[in-house]
Amino acid sequence: MAKDPSFSNQKVWKPELYKIQLEAPTPKAIMCEALNEAQPDFYGCEYHGTMNHKDCDAILCDKPDGSYLIRQSPGAEDYWTLSLRFCRKTKHFKIFYTMDKGHFLRENFKKFDSVHDLVADGLVDFYMRMHAGPIIQQMMCQTKNCYEQSPYMTLNRRKLRALSDELRKSSKLSMLNDNSPSMNASETDCYNIVAKTNDDILPEIYEKNHVFKTHTFKGLNWCEFCANFLWGFTSQGVKCEDCSFVAHIKCSELVPSKCVPDLKRLRGIFGVDLTTLVTAHKCKIPFIVRKCVEEVERHGMLQEGIYRISGFADEIEALKMALDKDGEKADMSALAYSNINVISGVLKLYLRLLPVPLVTFHAYPSFIQSMTYKMVGEQVISLREAVKQLPVAHFNCLKYILQHLNRIASHHTFNKMNEPNLATVFAPTLIATPPHMTDLSQEINMLTAMITHCKAIFL
Repeated sequence: MAKDPSFSNQKVWKPELYKIQLEAPTPKAIMCEALNEAQPDFYGCEYHGTMNHKDCDAILCDKPDGSYLIRQSPGAEDYWTLSLRFCRKTKHFKIFYTMDKGHFLRENFKKFDSVHDLVADGLVDFYMRMHAGPIIQQMMCQTKNCYEQSPYMTLNRRKLRALSDELRKSSKLSMLNDNSPSMNASETDCYNIVAKTNDDILPEIYEKNHVFKTHTFKGLNWCEFCANFLWGFTSQGVKCEDCSFVAHIKCSELVPSKCVPDLKRLRGIFGVDLTTLVTAHKCKIPFIVRKCVEEVERHGMLQEGIYRISGFADEIEALKMALDKDGEKADMSALAYSNINVISGVLKLYLRLLPVPLVTFHAYPSFIQSMTYKMVGEQVISLREAVKQLPVAHFNCLKYILQHLNRIASHHTFNKMNEPNLATVFAPTLIATPPHMTDLSQEINMLTAMITHCKAIFL
């Protein structure tokens, strides 16, 4: 019988790390007996005034590990010195304090409300490095080259399998509902991948980066990648803002880009990453894009100046708030919003607020490069390659929007919005252009070509 890779880590939590933290020395402040008039307000009796390191060593030399005092080194102006006893040696550190940040050793590092907490965290860190080094090294070697054999897969197998099943279902449905007679190579490849057997935990086409932020955890917590204890008292690790995945800072660098967003953690839909939104809602096109396009095509195809004329700002804001609050249940019908320009304005606002535009920063140069060709056929071929650089969610949404704009342009004799007019309106919204750029002629020409030839580009 083949051995399941997950069995190589049956002991998914190593309690030794927690035990080692408990054995670390605790802070023991050495109090200054003399009255010090220059004592800063944010230090207590552990502040000993101006003192050189030899005098400090004389005080701490016979003290137990964890003993510490605060002093001012001779000549120091913008910092104080923390002198700490550890491993029968005295260590000296520059220490800083500001009202808004608290106590810290250096910028862009952990901040503490008190010196006691800073020392406690440092002692744990020193002790873990000294006594837990082999365990840490082992768990890093264990997961560095193959995340499938890390506890990551053991702990997240059910979650990843559910996502895999959803992706297969949505892909099969989209293929059945696709009215086009043929699929391009990219779509065919995606279909072949998601059609694999259920033995595959996750199709390779799914990719979304985690949004890790340094986090201070309360109580006992464990890394979801290596399944080991998160040690320390503050900023023990990182947490993904989209899926709540918890990891050591070093382990987070090894976690695959397969974030599975939690719908409960999404605050509305505006300003949310596109891949995050479609994954959380288990859809191919965001519902707001689909509903806006349907309403515009139902009531605004012949509306003169559609997408060029703005709706009332207060009504657009009201609909935005309703969509953020109620999601797909929000009423966007003509009875609720008789002015179709409100619907078109909300669609443009949604696309404009995407953190990463439909034409991403990474793919932008390839799109612009395509317009250096003089022949239309060469431009189409180049654009066909450029769209393949987009993430799947961006590819699908851009295709949907451009096909819609192509249908709008086909009624330009009534609505006065031909391809160049629509490109002028949408270029700043769909394309990742630098904020200071005012001449968008290249982008407008490129988008005009994409609207005109969208069927040939997306096949």
